[in-house]
Amino acid sequence: MNFGGFVPVSTVDWRGRSVCTVFLRGCPVRCHYCHNLPLQSGQDFRDTEEVLDMIRSSRMVISGVIFSGGEPTMQKNALIALADGCRTMGLKVGVQTNGVFPVTLRALIERGLLDLVHLDIKTRWEHYPHLFRVGAEVTAHVRESLTLCMEANDDGRLEEFQVVVTLFPGREDDVYHIAKEIGDHDLVLNQGVEGNIPPLKFEELKKIADKLRRPVKIRTREDGEVGYVDNRIIIADSIVLTDILQARRNY
Repeated sequence: MNFGGFVPVSTVDWRGRSVCTVFLRGCPVRCHYCHNLPLQSGQDFRDTEEVLDMIRSSRMVISGVIFSGGEPTMQKNALIALADGCRTMGLKVGVQTNGVFPVTLRALIERGLLDLVHLDIKTRWEHYPHLFRVGAEVTAHVRESLTLCMEANDDGRLEEFQVVVTLFPGREDDVYHIAKEIGDHDLVLNQGVEGNIPPLKFEELKKIADKLRRPVKIRTREDGEVGYVDNRIIIADSIVLTDILQARRNY
């Protein structure tokens, strides 16, 4: 696998869980605001068993693993092998993805190897080619991933599913178009940060959420991730200690 990095313990990548995070290199999309630019390309090939050993080193303090990037689903065979290894350890498996490789997501779901998907919908569909210089087939793949994950979440094959929309000043209207397509599935309003552009503040994201008239999660650098609905802030879940203890017993 083309390895991008490893965080032994994270309490922010999976709401309510202590996890480790594995980064895989490579991504076919060039987002101008990407916070992991060095992982879009480059090479650091490792055996999957070496990476599983890293995960085992965190085993006693985590209950799950998040695979991120780059774009982790770009490396289908390696990701399946890693997810299968995590299952053997009794760990939950989550993926942060841009949805460009639905075939990988489908394979993970069909094998029962996936518990959480964070799907990054970057803009309304008609803007994908212009903003990210990708062809129409890429937009179609992302739409396929969205449909796949919603259906799997609805029928219980995918335990958790979130659509994440990264918002910048002047692009606020995108989220209203996206929200219409996802029904009551979880929606995250993510504060976009790029260069010298002033990011949207928490209060501004709250106003966007109020117009949506639905529960959302608001994620900012200043406040982390909190639930929000009807002008009320819902305190974020804490790490579930009993969940970690149960995972230890299963190992």
